[in-house]
Amino acid sequence: MTYTAIALVTCVLVLIVDRYGLRTRLIGRADFWFAYAIMFGFQLLTNAVLTGKEVVRYADSTILGTGNDVAAPTMFGSGRIFFAPVEDLVFGFALILLTLSVWIWLGRRGVQREPVSGPPRWRRGARKT
Repeated sequence: MTYTAIALVTCVLVLIVDRYGLRTRLIGRADFWFAYAIMFGFQLLTNAVLTGKEVVRYADSTILGTGNDVAAPTMFGSGRIFFAPVEDLVFGFALILLTLSVWIWLGRRGVQREPVSGPPRWRRGARKT
C-alpha cells in the first residue's frame, strides 16, 4: 500500500469516527476550522524544515508527484508543498481531527471538565509532611 493510499484511508476513517463513532461532528464547526488553520501553518513550517533539510525522506514511488529519489525535494510542485508531500497534509488533518474529537468526547463524559492546579488527585493525601 502506498503512502497516498494509507493517508486517504486514514482520513476517511477519522472522518467516520468523528461523525458517527464519537459523534462530535467537529468538521461542521467554525471554531474547528479556525484552530485547524493555525495548526496547518505550523505543520507547513515543520514539514518544510524536516523535509527541506532531508531529515525525513520519502520514496517518490510511494507518494503523489513525479521526480527521482536522488534529487533533493522541491519546495513546490511535483506533489509537494513546502518540500513535504501532499499526503502529509492529509495525515496532519486526520491527526488533528482525531485528537480534538477524542478531547471533546472525553470532556462530554466529565473527564476533568474544569482545570485543577496542584498535584494529581491520586497523590493528594498519599504523603503528608
